[in-house]
Amino acid sequence: MGLARRHFMISVACAGAALAAPAVHGRARAKVVVVGGGAGGASVARKIAIDAAGQIDVTLVEPNARHTTCYFSNLYLGGLRSFESLQHGYDGLTRAGVDVVPDFAAAIDREQRRVVLAGGGHLPYDRLVVAPGIDFVDGSVPGWSLEAADRTPHAYKAGPQTLLLAKMIESLPQGGVFAMVAPPEPYRCPPGPYERVSMIAHYLKGKNPTAKIIIIDPKEEFTLQKLFEDAWLKYYDGMIEWIGPDFGSRNLSVSPDAMEISVDGEVMKVDCCNVIPAQRAGKIADLAHLTNQSGWAPVDPFSMRSRLDDRIFVLGDSAQQGDMPKSATSARSQAEVAAATVIGDLTGWEIPEPVYSNACWSALAPGDSVKDGGTYKPADGKIASIEKYVSQADEDAATRAATYQESLDWYHTITAQIFG
Repeated sequence: MGLARRHFMISVACAGAALAAPAVHGRARAKVVVVGGGAGGASVARKIAIDAAGQIDVTLVEPNARHTTCYFSNLYLGGLRSFESLQHGYDGLTRAGVDVVPDFAAAIDREQRRVVLAGGGHLPYDRLVVAPGIDFVDGSVPGWSLEAADRTPHAYKAGPQTLLLAKMIESLPQGGVFAMVAPPEPYRCPPGPYERVSMIAHYLKGKNPTAKIIIIDPKEEFTLQKLFEDAWLKYYDGMIEWIGPDFGSRNLSVSPDAMEISVDGEVMKVDCCNVIPAQRAGKIADLAHLTNQSGWAPVDPFSMRSRLDDRIFVLGDSAQQGDMPKSATSARSQAEVAAATVIGDLTGWEIPEPVYSNACWSALAPGDSVKDGGTYKPADGKIASIEKYVSQADEDAATRAATYQESLDWYHTITAQIFG
């Protein structure tokens, strides 16, 4: 262990011992509040409640009675999965000892160390975990605004937006045009927009085979590009067109009311427009002044502790942490590290060395999926990539079918781990 790492561990141990005094020596147990009940927030709340063995009071603030996963929502759009299969309640967290508060976190009072609830009242904390997911940069696509999301849905927060986009796809006229405006980096689930296109193409191939799909992308290249493009040629030949910067995508504007898109001066009439705008940390992280000029919340790679407040941890999509992609698996991995650190802070228990991993599956067609992922560790002030893997272009049908089944098994496993 290097000198810097030893110094960090000693500093954390000293701070933790001092702040853990109410839990160790006093009558009141230490209090942890978690804001946000997605992959990161639900995971860390449940793990702290279980692993702390009753020594810490854990409260989760989440306004929705059921969480709808954004991961696998593309399979719903493709007709391969029901909407209900994406929804998960919080009874498993309650059974684990988490107090679930159905409310919005309206503010975080860092000086008084309390979360202010929209419904009135507040929750004091010794440690706070902020895991609110993403929000969108209003106006990041010229002509588009948050108010236009009911006409040009992003469906990048699963729930009503997912249902709205599905209805629009189902209502697409025969031979109609579906357009997607892809987001700039960084954003939630790098292969997600392209899996979405694959699944929508699968649906349209059976219901509306003369329909067209146009992707307008600000990026010069995208995640797993060859794998997706090979699949589009194999399964959906002639249906999908990708427009990148070389073809004018940087000169883009949309007109939600007219349902028109202008690309490099050429106006296209479309029948459905899925605008996935630029993203940033969830609003509560910004309100609490936990973000920097990037719009994301910087964290320490050894612990997921906020660099702006050592009593607060930021997990998942909102975190600016380094090389890890924003994904459910990343969020759960980060939750494991943060939970161990929080417990160590408040009980004096040893904090293990952090280990991070990510895995992501992308469906190209029924029975055909690809995957990518990797392992990570703290280095150079960030969570750094140390090993990667990715599906290969020349894989046979049996391998792809096995990967597809692996993705279904993964979804069942990770949602059980998160929600109990």
